[in-house]
Amino acid sequence: MVKKLQVYSQDLSINKREVHTLIASLRKEFGLNISFLSISFINSTELREINRAYLKHNYETDVITFNYSKELKDIDGEILISFEEAKYNAKKFNVSYGEELCRLVIHGMLHLLNFDDKDRKRKKIMKQEEKKLINRYNFTLFAGK
Repeated sequence: MVKKLQVYSQDLSINKREVHTLIASLRKEFGLNISFLSISFINSTELREINRAYLKHNYETDVITFNYSKELKDIDGEILISFEEAKYNAKKFNVSYGEELCRLVIHGMLHLLNFDDKDRKRKKIMKQEEKKLINRYNFTLFAGK
């Protein structure tokens, strides 16, 4: 278990132990210290409200990351994931729900490492790193059921 990692989920099928294992793998991969990390799997309505209130975006999204870190390798942040959007994406991209949840956690962690997907060039770089990590840490049984 990763100390200073809190995992909250409204979807009881999500295997919190697997979340810890994935974060431990990423911590080792990037040589990270985790001062504090919260990962919450919430419904789409709540995530949209957070998106509107804090980021001034009035649309659905699958993941939001808040980075409070003062240094790159010292993680202090929050990753908020819509488990409903994850289910939708899994069907849309023909992957398992567990694989999509894994991708979203990795995506959020990459944002905490200052990867950005705001323009085409940076999005391509981030997507390549995301795919590499998904292939390396293939957590296909991420969802418990």
